Amino acid sequence: MKTEIAPLTPRVAAASLSARDWHSHPAYLYEGYRSTAKRGPQQPLVPLKSALGELRRPVYGHDCVGELDHDLTRNARRNGEPIGERMVLAGQVLDDRRRPVRNTLVEIWQANAAGRYVHKADQHDAPLDPNFLGAGRCMTDDEGRYRFLTIKPGAYPWGNHPNAWRPQHIHLSLFGQCFGSRLVTQMYFPGDPLLPFDPMYTGTPPAARSRLVADFSLDLTVEGYALGYRFDIVLRGVDETPFENQ
Repeated sequence: MKTEIAPLTPRVAAASLSARDWHSHPAYLYEGYRSTAKRGPQQPLVPLKSALGELRRPVYGHDCVGELDHDLTRNARRNGEPIGERMVLAGQVLDDRRRPVRNTLVEIWQANAAGRYVHKADQHDAPLDPNFLGAGRCMTDDEGRYRFLTIKPGAYPWGNHPNAWRPQHIHLSLFGQCFGSRLVTQMYFPGDPLLPFDPMYTGTPPAARSRLVADFSLDLTVEGYALGYRFDIVLRGVDETPFENQ
């Protein structure tokens, strides 16, 4: 549903926000992505009353974020290490003037290294990993930075069209100062050969697609342990990250 979101930092007054760049976001209905026909609205949108955006805190906050919530290689261990290539995912959350957005809840969820989610709806014929849940969360610091340690996800078939495979990707969700300010996006990996065949990626306007692809970062790499990828998220303006719920 397309709604105007509340500012994610008190330093940015509503009157000073840059205009939304709607040309950066996927359309509600995209012929190549079949399920948009079921999810995309067919009628004019109904404006929400501003009172719905006046709540002052998200559902989750600092007190709900555990010590290992950001580390998906450890937060679900039962009897050993999770299987797959370890990686660091980190970046900054920035406002329309590229200023850091602090104290924002960032959540991620993903498939395991074999391309399977821990969810009853996922019946892909690939193994589950008993030591990997595929979900985590953290709060941005005073510089708007977030950081996760996880396992690089695998590609998986998804039935959208013949021989359809989703590229390796990680879902990200951001909460601002109210529940109604949630934004959801996906992060892809550089050089993935499946990107040109993926309707979720190609459904994003060409000029904005590169904003969905992380950059490999040797600086984020943990020597001898995990490779690093940087993915900055811009909430508004000409460089804004494409979101799924726009």
